[in-house]
Amino acid sequence: MGSCANTHLRLYTFTKLITSHITHARHNQALSVFHHIQSCLAMSLDPHVFSLILKSCTAINRPQLGTAIHAHVTKVSFLSNPFIASALIDLYGKCISLSAARQLFDEIPNRNVVVWNTMISLYTHSHNIASALQLFDVMDIMPSESIFNSIIAGLAESDGGSFKAIAFYRQMLELGLRPRLITLLALLPASVGVAALNLIKEIHGYAIRNDIDSHPQLSSGLVEAYGRCGCLFNSHTIFWSMKEKDVVAWSSLISAYALHGEATTALEVFQQMELAHVQPDDITFLAVLKACSHAGLADEASYYFKRMQEDYGIEANSDHYSCLVDVLSRAGRLHEAYEVIREMPVKVTAKAWGALLGACRNYGEVELAEIAGRALSKVEPDNAANYVLLGKIYASVGRHEEAEKMRREMKERGVKATAGSSWVVYSE
Repeated sequence: MGSCANTHLRLYTFTKLITSHITHARHNQALSVFHHIQSCLAMSLDPHVFSLILKSCTAINRPQLGTAIHAHVTKVSFLSNPFIASALIDLYGKCISLSAARQLFDEIPNRNVVVWNTMISLYTHSHNIASALQLFDVMDIMPSESIFNSIIAGLAESDGGSFKAIAFYRQMLELGLRPRLITLLALLPASVGVAALNLIKEIHGYAIRNDIDSHPQLSSGLVEAYGRCGCLFNSHTIFWSMKEKDVVAWSSLISAYALHGEATTALEVFQQMELAHVQPDDITFLAVLKACSHAGLADEASYYFKRMQEDYGIEANSDHYSCLVDVLSRAGRLHEAYEVIREMPVKVTAKAWGALLGACRNYGEVELAEIAGRALSKVEPDNAANYVLLGKIYASVGRHEEAEKMRREMKERGVKATAGSSWVVYSE
């Protein structure tokens, strides 16, 4: 009797230790304890232990051990346990394949909401929103907040899914389900995607009434959302009411001002950020460069681009370079912009070449236009706008043969210009 009680106590202690290891992402240690339990304790393990260990198998990509546990829990009839079932489905989906996870899901008896949510979440996290929606439609139980959260987030991140995400949010409310912080965080991008200012205000009001408006991630999201919809006053007010302002919050406010042409304010906010000793990141500097670009501040853009690398050790990516090329091109400093492109250590994007080509038309620079046009024909050969623009540049300086050549090249490649495009140049 005493020996049995002692074994139970040891099992309880080991289970707590496994839980602690997993909570702190010490998954190899958790597996070591699990192997020790199996070899030392002559008793059946609690189903909870298997669900915990399966999480570690998933986290460190150990599908072989996971499938061995699958065979064992099937033998001891634990597969009907929803937590083991959902942990197994998650393992198969993340470490083997979605189809294997779905096959297992279909074999699970008495699927509860946890099991359904796991499979739907796997689809949404894999950007397979169509399969997630198909599975949702055939659910034979009441969906939970978690399932709605997964679908709303998946739709918000998909092309053209913002309206559907908002519709699912409304459906969630109609079912009497309570939105939580994660719901609002998933819904904000959808609101921004369709410029639904009223919904952003609704989210903000709900957050205030439920005392979650002070959460830094939500506050930063609201700063960005209001800013993208042009409500700079609201962005400003929320930002300065935040007790802790991290790099995301500062970057969101800078982006808000940059987006609406308030370059001076955006740069002032950046200076305040530095005075507050908050370390800017690559996203912060992208917002700063966009502010300079929208206002035509070429010297300032060059200054911040240099500081980003020299003062903060941030490696410029293609978006940073594209912004610098854009602002130099807008300012008529086309050869400087071209030198930036030539010296870029990263892949030159269509955005950078497009900025140079567009400026070449404004400033009548044919030679660089030809270089940019040839590059664009390789980067995005099916974009008619590039051929049309280069053709217009040729036509504007009387080089009609080259303009005609652009038309023929488009025809040969099967590229069609959008309705309304014309290369006709009218002279007075």
